[in-house]
Amino acid sequence: MDFRKFVPKWQKRWAEAGIFEAKEDPKRKKYYVLEMLPYPTATGLHMGHVRNYSMGDAVARYKRMHGFNVLYPMGYDALGLPAENAAIKHKSHPKVFTEKAIAAIKKDQKEIGLSYDWKREVSTCYPDYYMWNQWIFLQFLKRGLAYRKKAPVNWCPKCGTVLANEQVEQGKCWRCKSEVEVKSLEQWFLKITDYAEELLNNLKELKHWPENVKTMQENWIGRSEGTEITFKIKGSDKELKVFTTRPDTHYGITFLVYAPEHPDVMELVKGTKQEKKVKDFVRKVVMQEKFTRMSEESEKEGMFIGRYAIDPITRSEIPIYIGNFVLMEYGTGAIIAVPAHDQRDFMFAKKYGIPIKVVIKPQGYELPPADKMARAFTEPGVMVNSGDFDGMSSAMAIEEITKFLEKKGCGRKTVQYKLRDWLVSRQRYWGTPIPVVYCDKCGMVPVPEGDLPVKLPEDAKFPAEGNPLAAVKSFVEAECPKCRGKARRETDTMDTFFDSSWYFMRYTSPRYNKGPFDPKAMGYWLPVDQYIGGVEHAILHLMYARFFSMALSDLGLTKVREPFSRLFTQGMVVKDGQKMSKSFGNVVGLDEIAKKYGVDTARVYLLFVAAPEKELEWSDKGAVGSFKMLSRIYGLAQGVKGADTRDGKLETRDRQMQGKVHSTVKTVTGAMEDFRFNKGLGAILKLTNSLVRYADIKPHGDVLREGLEKLVLLLSPFAPHTAEECWEMMGNEPFVSLQKWPKANEKLIDKRLEAMEDFVMQVEEDVAACIKLVGKEPGKIRLYVAPQWKHEVHKTVMGLAKKPKDIIPAIMQNPDFKKYGKDALRFAQGLQKNLSNLKEPLSEKEELSSLKESKEQLEKRFGCGFEIIEAFKSREPKALRAEPGKPGIEIA
Repeated sequence: MDFRKFVPKWQKRWAEAGIFEAKEDPKRKKYYVLEMLPYPTATGLHMGHVRNYSMGDAVARYKRMHGFNVLYPMGYDALGLPAENAAIKHKSHPKVFTEKAIAAIKKDQKEIGLSYDWKREVSTCYPDYYMWNQWIFLQFLKRGLAYRKKAPVNWCPKCGTVLANEQVEQGKCWRCKSEVEVKSLEQWFLKITDYAEELLNNLKELKHWPENVKTMQENWIGRSEGTEITFKIKGSDKELKVFTTRPDTHYGITFLVYAPEHPDVMELVKGTKQEKKVKDFVRKVVMQEKFTRMSEESEKEGMFIGRYAIDPITRSEIPIYIGNFVLMEYGTGAIIAVPAHDQRDFMFAKKYGIPIKVVIKPQGYELPPADKMARAFTEPGVMVNSGDFDGMSSAMAIEEITKFLEKKGCGRKTVQYKLRDWLVSRQRYWGTPIPVVYCDKCGMVPVPEGDLPVKLPEDAKFPAEGNPLAAVKSFVEAECPKCRGKARRETDTMDTFFDSSWYFMRYTSPRYNKGPFDPKAMGYWLPVDQYIGGVEHAILHLMYARFFSMALSDLGLTKVREPFSRLFTQGMVVKDGQKMSKSFGNVVGLDEIAKKYGVDTARVYLLFVAAPEKELEWSDKGAVGSFKMLSRIYGLAQGVKGADTRDGKLETRDRQMQGKVHSTVKTVTGAMEDFRFNKGLGAILKLTNSLVRYADIKPHGDVLREGLEKLVLLLSPFAPHTAEECWEMMGNEPFVSLQKWPKANEKLIDKRLEAMEDFVMQVEEDVAACIKLVGKEPGKIRLYVAPQWKHEVHKTVMGLAKKPKDIIPAIMQNPDFKKYGKDALRFAQGLQKNLSNLKEPLSEKEELSSLKESKEQLEKRFGCGFEIIEAFKSREPKALRAEPGKPGIEIA
């Protein structure tokens, strides 16, 4: 099988014929297949990437063969920090690095033979794409969905730039190694919280999304009903707002805790003796990974900031702390702390010597004194030490204390979300410029839509101190669109998640220049019918894309509020127990496998060896097995024209073969619909082996050709180059990729005949294993078929599989088995130990018939005579050990 010749041959023919180009056709049912937008890497594709793309391509090809009008596009998430970092490292330019990376990944994608409509390709780094980022941003700005406010960032004072979390190494700047500070800067946000309720509620409608992904999104949105309480800060005009679901514990508050990065913290300690200590603590904490800070196991750290708040009910002074377990992103960025009734607060209070006050007691027993408590009491109970609320149930007090706070004007019942507004500004070069200018006279002014795009200047210097954009005078200096005076252009760029939040819409009309997309094309193609990508994007990318669809729908640009009807998250490819990655040095590149076995082998192996959502351990040995299967199919197609066949009436083995073919069509079709590619390929392998055996002994011509044609059609989504070559060798007109998917004829499927064939194939494997064990060439082989009484015992045991205690009594009481005495009992006991693996047996007569019909084939394969014997007629040890499905095998 010379795949080096036919792989480029078919890729060229597909491209010349344009068979994968998609056009809107209202008369045809559409199907939009999409993989998540890839970030181009200069190292090209490894097997983890190939697995992902092979899944999408298999679905696209399968749907085309079912008559769907398929849109299957590709593009590149080409802006972002990695390219900028690489440019700095290699003293190059991000555009140069990115274009080389796109060329590398595109070369590999084309080599795999992915059936993309390449005319729809988009790359987010070019003005014809990112100008529409800017246009959408301006629409959001008009509606109040885009706004500016101060937010804490990682700041390197020496480089004069903001750093991403991954650019901070042990509290220091990755570039200059100086200490990183936390600084509040004006940042751009998108008001995703306006859509929190819809984002949450719509999850129920996403019936074809993985439950774990929906749960992750639900937790990230984090809807809670509770009470917002306002505390005045002593000696300041500031207020501290907290959200709590437990207002019943209010009288037990002994301290309040800010998130260290809260913008009020540094203002409250400015000029005080705590300022330096607080600053050092804040710097240390904000470098910690957020999930680690929130973990139950992580150490809770904090410090008193020297300030007090006034309790709105008791008027007592409450000390204010900062703590690493409070995040700015959750709630208001500050919490009440009730150590007697919250375990985390209890541990913190014990560590820092903060008082503990009990305000809820259990019914039926007394708590120890507060200073003797070993842990917090967190259950419902009866109110104590709570003024007018004493004696009330804590459940009732939640409502009553909230009403009391509302009456006093210092609290209110509210719904809170963990979801925070999306910070979209980045102080870096390689991103979409934010289209606003700043004028001393007019303030912040949006760039007129007619002046878009605001282009990234290509003469930015790398490496550069701080943000390279800010150093480009020709970019920064601008004219105010309102007063025509001098203005300063915004030097922040957009988060790259902005680019990937609507790219699937651009694919519907990538050359449209009157808007981000053609509404008519959008109306035809959206929503995406099948979206495929890694579970690592379960929260941010998918949440942002859903938000964009809702917001753009409210702008009247689309009617689709949920962009992805079906979502599939594939498992990782690992090697040597670790995720395949360049950093681990365990990457298996596409070139390496393509040269050895061909790209179709890689595609088949990656979809065959494990369920698509499961982790896959790469094995070169496994790839060899997939190559052998494709080689056998190729050999069948190559020999079909000159095969020694017969015609006329169908024999049993012909009907067996027909049934096997149509049963396989049914199995593979179901597997494709259920995203069970491994199951489909398993059925294709079995059919291949059956056809090889069938073709070996003068097959019926019509049956052989039909079986082989259907086999090649089934193979086409998985190994398209091999399938095209086989289809042509059989004398058919190209393209197999455009043929109709085969239909199973239920009338031809005979499960009994199929079971008989499977039985013979299993016997062949068992005979081969015995010969290997004996270690010599056989002169003759005798097969002893188990007597009918063993078949009947087997059926009885299977029938009682759900009532295993009844098995032995049933055998002992059956008069037909009594004459076989202890033999029947021992046989039943042996079967009972393996109940989960039992299959319905053939009868003795069916086993005899199957083996006798296959005698010629068995003799040809093993090069010796075969004798088929009824076991009850022999006292040979092998005959006595014969079981249903497992004839005794004697090598003579």
